[in-house]
Amino acid sequence: MATVTTRNGIDLGQLQATIDHIKSQPAISTFTFKAASRWQEGARNRGEIGPFLHNGERVDRPQPFELTGDEPPVLLGSNAGPNAVELVLQALGFCYGVGYVVNAAARGIEISELRYEVEGDIDVQNFLGMTRETRPGFSAIRARAWVRSPNAGTEQLEELCQHVQDTSPVRDVLANPVPVATDLEILS
Repeated sequence: MATVTTRNGIDLGQLQATIDHIKSQPAISTFTFKAASRWQEGARNRGEIGPFLHNGERVDRPQPFELTGDEPPVLLGSNAGPNAVELVLQALGFCYGVGYVVNAAARGIEISELRYEVEGDIDVQNFLGMTRETRPGFSAIRARAWVRSPNAGTEQLEELCQHVQDTSPVRDVLANPVPVATDLEILS
């Protein structure tokens, strides 16, 4: 019988080596990610995601990822890209997707299809300075997943879904308070 080396597009040897390496040296589990944003005009910003720190060491990407953020016309934008809260929802969907397939691979579960839809409710009155009675961010976020597996049952897939929610870094950021510090430098 052939040895399985990849599952769900994940290199199982590399996955196990990463886990073993972190188990033997827990300090290397730390990362600092960074995103930069520059206003262009109107509600449009240009974003860049480039190097990050792994265990205090800079890791360069072959080229930075470039993003355009904007608002729909009803919120004074030109619809040149998703708005910031839509990117938050997409980040949760991405995180759940990665968490699901990687953890499935580690458990021997094959995934043939996986989709997420994430939606959030927001009232923009606070953001627009009209009231402090509503929160400026989402009041609720809902995620829905569809999964198909040729070798796992309903109970396994549901347990994995809960595990992914419990260990998702993005869900943790959304569900639990995180200190946010903002510095301002006045340019001359």
